[in-house]
Amino acid sequence: MKIGGLQKVTLVDYPGKLACTVFLSGCNFRCPFCYSKELVLPEEIKSQPEISEDDFLNFLEEKRGLLEGCVICGGEPTVSGPELIELIKKIKKKNFLVKIDTNGTSPELLKRLFEENLVDYVAMDIKAPLNVEKYSLATGVEKADIEKIKESVSLLKNSNVDYEFRSTIVPSIHSREDIIQMAKDISPAKKYFLQQFRGQKGTISDLRDIPYADEFMKEVGEEIKGYFDVFKIR
Repeated sequence: MKIGGLQKVTLVDYPGKLACTVFLSGCNFRCPFCYSKELVLPEEIKSQPEISEDDFLNFLEEKRGLLEGCVICGGEPTVSGPELIELIKKIKKKNFLVKIDTNGTSPELLKRLFEENLVDYVAMDIKAPLNVEKYSLATGVEKADIEKIKESVSLLKNSNVDYEFRSTIVPSIHSREDIIQMAKDISPAKKYFLQQFRGQKGTISDLRDIPYADEFMKEVGEEIKGYFDVFKIR
């Protein structure tokens, strides 16, 4: 497991909590709209400065009583497998709440985290409608394992852990019908957030899509918000 970055304070990554965010390197997707290629592509990871686990845990020790939570994201943190579980145990021993950001490809690991009460909040990215063709396009892999994604969705919805689903909307990938279908695929659920892709240099595929108009997003939002307890466009 490689720690590729640390944001020492965040007011937005963990809802309602003052937290830090730790970035783990490595991912099993290659989403063309991903802007964190230094945490995803092996050749980029090699050149990324590494933070030692000891330095990170020492930082947490210094912030006990000041920060409430720790957000673990990537990349995709679950690709670290058992190492992730051991890291979370060390974080929990310091009395921090833990939030995981995940793509949902490891329901087995999520289930273990739930069973051992190691995670307090999960944010799961929904990349596309839950069919192999669309999900493979959105994630840049040959054949996305939709059954694992569906299993993770079900696990979250039936757990006692607070959670949210979220989707980055990319015009060249997501049509109006796709956005509506994504909402239907995961509904009913507690929380669903849509966020606009902002075309920029530095994404994995150097994607430069022009975002949908705000009015378009509001119209789609009106159509799907009833599926969720909380729905917002970020």
